[in-house]
Amino acid sequence: MDFVIIVEGKNDRSRLARLLSPDVPILCTYGTPGSKKLQELVKKVGDRMVYIYTDHDASGKRIRGMLRDLFPDAEQLYTKSGYAGVEGTPDEHLIRQLEKAGLEEYIVYPEPDLLT
Repeated sequence: MDFVIIVEGKNDRSRLARLLSPDVPILCTYGTPGSKKLQELVKKVGDRMVYIYTDHDASGKRIRGMLRDLFPDAEQLYTKSGYAGVEGTPDEHLIRQLEKAGLEEYIVYPEPDLLT
């Protein structure tokens, strides 16, 4: 896999993992990362492409800024304000963001009547 997705927490990871192939690596910051956690992320990412998908709140924006400094070429994925973070974002919006990022081949599309 030549890319990774970085999210804030395990619930965000679980939410995205439902919509992606099991082999897609999704890393967590587990909240606002300190320098040790940031170094771990750099090590885990290596030379792969990074997609950053954080919440649309103050904490998410702060974490996004830190990750953007660390991975300046990262692709940014966004939730809409009003959604309860990545974990509370409807499948349709998550899928749209993943498609915009060009990750269609890794999306596991749910049955139309199962979209939330």
